[in-house]
Amino acid sequence: MSSVDSSPTLSPSSTPPDSPLSSTRALSPTPTILAPTFFVLPDLVSHCPFSPTYHDDGDAVAAESLDWILSYVQHFAQDKVAAMCGLQAGELTAYCYNNCSRDRLRVVSDFMNYLFHLDNVSDGFLARDAAGLADWGQQGGVEEISAAKLARDYWSRCIRDCAPAVQQRFKSSMQMFFQAVHQQALFRANGVVPDLETYIDMRRDTSGCKPVFDLIEYSLDLELPDVVVEDPVIVALNQGANDLVTWSNDIFSYNVEQSRGDTHNMICVYMIHDGLSLQQAVDRVGDMCKRTIETFVENQARIPSWGDGIDEAVKLYVHGLREWIVGSLHWSFVTTRYFGDNGELVRTTRIVDLLTQEEDAKGEVVDLSC
Repeated sequence: MSSVDSSPTLSPSSTPPDSPLSSTRALSPTPTILAPTFFVLPDLVSHCPFSPTYHDDGDAVAAESLDWILSYVQHFAQDKVAAMCGLQAGELTAYCYNNCSRDRLRVVSDFMNYLFHLDNVSDGFLARDAAGLADWGQQGGVEEISAAKLARDYWSRCIRDCAPAVQQRFKSSMQMFFQAVHQQALFRANGVVPDLETYIDMRRDTSGCKPVFDLIEYSLDLELPDVVVEDPVIVALNQGANDLVTWSNDIFSYNVEQSRGDTHNMICVYMIHDGLSLQQAVDRVGDMCKRTIETFVENQARIPSWGDGIDEAVKLYVHGLREWIVGSLHWSFVTTRYFGDNGELVRTTRIVDLLTQEEDAKGEVVDLSC
């Protein structure tokens, strides 16, 4: 399918002669601004050379994890509960951690639900309490709100058999996450859309990819030496996976986010700072995603050797990064978070009809209160 630019366009002079809409636009005697009504997704699934795999116990563990988080948010309205059920965070975990033990899959799945819960409420308390929540998982010092309780519950189980170096990396990643989300909230409150370089640096932390990549080690009972973690090729592979997951998510989530007036998205950055149309910005980000996949594949062939024992652990870790790339792409059309109940249709046609303001992926008015 060719990419169709449905973004605001000055007609008729700027309409390409071979555009399927050119004949109708040319009838207008005076220039008219045409508001976009849809955009076309890049075909990232076909461009990805990896095949998705799903954990054998994925569905059962996902159901247990969902029950766990719902037990902490009993105050939620029914529509918010339905959204959490449709999210299918446990299924994402089953795609991305498909070769770990059942028990560790459950711990990681619980964290995934917790992380999405933070994302869902970030417009509220994270803007105010990021500093307090950064001390998450410790007794005392944090107001007894659901997110803090979830954190302590999760961390008390994870810490039992999580290697010391992995614990430290995970805590550091979470600190960076909270700091970046706090900065994101400040930008939003002041109507600031950062430039591309600033946005990319911040998004690598607000995405939550860093802590979930740390959990690849936990899920497989690994503890990579610092010399491996800090190696330039491993750093590039880690960052490449982060960028692909994050930038593709910006494409998939753009429709719902624009309906809520959220501009923390690379598509918005390109539209505002570079003057691109919506479809041009989507295509630009899509091209970046495709190049990132290609670079990831190239870097896999450049991994150094540290000896048999370490090399096997590195192989498992990089495989985990790869599973995040392909797993997140496929899950994005399974969850109702981005395309409502139309995920399979959107995956096939790649056409996304734009929502109106304050309307969610199912076409319903959004309750923006926390």
